[in-house]
Parts: sequence; structure tokens; C-alpha cells
Amino acid sequence: MGAYCNGDVSMAPSNDVVSTPDFRLSKYVHDNVHGNIYLDPLSLKFIDTEHFQRLRELKQLGLTNMVYPGAVHSRFEHSLGVYWLAGQSVEKLKSYQGMELGIDRFDIQTVKLAGLMHDVGHGPFSHLFEREFLPQVNSGSNWSHEQMSVNMVDYIVDEHHIEVDPHMMKRVKEMILASTEFPLPRSSSEKDFLYDIVANGRNGIDVDKFDYIVRDCRACGVGCNFEFQRLLETMRVMDNEICYRAKDYLTIHKLFATRADLYRTVYTHPKVKAMELMVVDALVQANSYLDISSHILNPSEYWKLDDTILKTIETAPIQELKEARELILRIRRRNLYQFCNEYAVPKDKVDNFKKVTAQDIVCSQKSGGVTLKEEDVAVSNVKIDLTRGKHNPLESINFFKDYESSEKFTIRDDRISHLLPTSYEDMIVRVYSKKPELVDAISEAFENFQLKTYGIKAQVHSTPSKKRRYD
Repeated sequence: MGAYCNGDVSMAPSNDVVSTPDFRLSKYVHDNVHGNIYLDPLSLKFIDTEHFQRLRELKQLGLTNMVYPGAVHSRFEHSLGVYWLAGQSVEKLKSYQGMELGIDRFDIQTVKLAGLMHDVGHGPFSHLFEREFLPQVNSGSNWSHEQMSVNMVDYIVDEHHIEVDPHMMKRVKEMILASTEFPLPRSSSEKDFLYDIVANGRNGIDVDKFDYIVRDCRACGVGCNFEFQRLLETMRVMDNEICYRAKDYLTIHKLFATRADLYRTVYTHPKVKAMELMVVDALVQANSYLDISSHILNPSEYWKLDDTILKTIETAPIQELKEARELILRIRRRNLYQFCNEYAVPKDKVDNFKKVTAQDIVCSQKSGGVTLKEEDVAVSNVKIDLTRGKHNPLESINFFKDYESSEKFTIRDDRISHLLPTSYEDMIVRVYSKKPELVDAISEAFENFQLKTYGIKAQVHSTPSKKRRYD
């Protein structure tokens, strides 16, 4: 994968603490969230490749702009934002604790590259590609966009002959996978705190969330009172872990609460999910002809896959793509799968929840009347949590009292506020009718399913009458 870069930016590890970089030697872009973002020479070698530029064709929020028209920002600008915040974080730590921690320019460059490249392996339409499409056409696969990001990093370095320290790239890949189910063995535990910055598997506080929460709120026009700058200024490394001042616990809670609110009101908006279900059906139908799923096998093919796959299907005059084309046309004309109703799984049933399927709904219809088929029904099982499932995320975060103290500790919920939630996870079941004329029958079957499963109708209200008015 090449030798050392000729510039200082990828020097071998050193214990020397360097001064603040001279931004006059960097290029910059103006970002609408962070202002001027300065791009160092080594990072530019990755940015100025067709493989990284592909991120311009991936909307950060997939199909959300069909409901929130301003949500057209891309993975490209998000990646630049995470690159910038990753650099800012490690620079802050170097300024306050550099001599103590031994942070050098090798560490700074490594963390910045990890932030830049963390999403380079992302698929089309936000997380729809890996969480909903691939499981239907590639059963049993444990493919993830993080692992593909690692593969893409290797591919870009080799394809473009980027001269960079192999040890640096190894640590970059470790940082990208740090919060996943399959992290790489770390090459060193000497500076473990560096792995808390980009993708924090330890407690979920990382600059990836800092950027997308603020950026997504801004694009969608929803309020955001979470201020990540406060955390960047006051964080401190203790025992090889990034810790936070005890007085900032509410700021951290706002991070998780704002993320959960975005999931509920934006990312999993009922109409957004309706369109996602339709796109998944279209991709599944087109897969046998276009072999979309095979792209994940090789980075040299994968980088060609982006959101424009819909336009490819929509404009191809091929009989094999007729059904997929018709679904996309329905989305264009706003003839969506009809939302019938939803319910939140009762709190005492969440732990043993099993995903509801179309078959469950069809099997709950009463005899007589319309006979439903599984292909008439679409079900979306939506999980919303504060990043740690049913557990309070604050339990995994270590705090300190003040900068003179050497003790770190966790904060119990009952010491914070009695107004904070006692449950940290929601499961919401939504049911859609693929045909407008079946809304009535499917809504009734959905109610029967709830009665059979829980003994009550768990939905808040009956299906609105306006949903039933179709010619």
C-alpha cells in the first residue's frame, strides 16, 4: 500500500507535540454548518478521487427530501464535516493535554482520515440498502457499510498509488470499525482514547453524531438545542478514555434525545417509510436483471452504485424492469403505499418482541369479505432508542467533577432528574396497504392482530376516515 507520504502529514509515529497547523498551506471549502473547513494535502489525495466524489450522489437522508424538501445534503458534505470535527477534537486534546497524552501529528492525521473516510462505503438511500434491501436478496449476509468503507480505503490507496504509512491506514480502518459488531483488533492500546472520537463503541458520543444531528436538523428545519462545541471544549482524557464534566450531563442527554427525536419525526416519518418500502420492492424486482446486490463483492464495482440507480431503472425501456419502473412512477406521482395505522409495543413486551410480518397481518383477517394476500401488505418495524437499546446511555459514560480531580465516575439516573425517561427504547409497528382499496381490510386485520397478540388495541386511534376515501 505504499511507503511514507513525502509531506509531513503522514510521518511515522512520534512523541513530539506539534504546534497548530498553518491553515495557509491548506485548501479550504466553506461549509454551511462549520464555516471554513481546511483540507490538508494527504486528505485531498483521497477527496480528489472518483471513489470519494461518489458521495456527492448519495443523499445523507435518502428519500427524506420527499417529505422535508430541504434534506438534499449529501454524504460528501457530512464526511467533510466529520473530518473537520475529528481534527478539532484531537487538536483540543493536544492543546490541553498534549504533553501528558503524547499526541503527535501522526495521531492527528490518522483521526482526521478516519473521519473523512468513515462513510465512503455507504450504500444508496441512507441505511435502506444494507438494512432492508440486502437482507431480502442476500439472506444471512452480515455486510455492513463500515466494512465496505475499510475495503474502499484499501482500494483507493492501491488504485491511486497514494503514498501513506501502512500503520496509519491500519489504525484508520480500526477507527472506522470501532463501534461495529466486528471491530478490528487494535494495533496498540497505548492511545485508546483516539478511538472514541470518530465512531465511539464505548459510549456512543462521537463527532459523527455531532455533525449529522446538527446538519440534519438544519436541513429539515427542525429545532436543535444540542451544542457539541461545549463538549469539545470541556472533554478530558482520564485513564485512556475521553470523559466529560459532570455539569455537562444534560448536554450529553440532549445529544441522545435529539437523535431519538430525529428518528421519530424525520428518519422514520410514516411517509418516508412508505417510500422506502416501495424503493426496496423496486430494487428487489430489478435485482434479478441488474444484479445490484453483486456490487458489494468488489470495490471496483461498488463505487459505481449510488442514488442514481432509481433513474437507471426508471428510464430503461426494458420489459424485465417494468414492475420496478411502475413502483418508481407511483412514488413520483405520490401514489404511495397507504399508511393504515401503527402502535407502540407495550413496555413489558419490548424485550421479547418478534418482528411483525405481512403474514402475521394476513393470518389475522376474519373470514368473509376481501381475501388478503401477503403481497398486499407492507410492515415496518421501527426501533427508536438512545443508542444503547434498553439501557440508559449515561450509564456507560464517565464523568469528572473538575479539572483538579483525578477520579472518574458514572451518574445514576435518579441523581440527574426524575423527569428523564425510565425506558430508553421504543418499538413501533406500522402497517401499509400496497393497494388503496384494501386499506379498510388491512386496518381491520391489523386491529385483530393486536387483540390476538396483546388482548388490547395498542394503536392510539382507529384508521383516519380520510384514509378510507378512495374511488
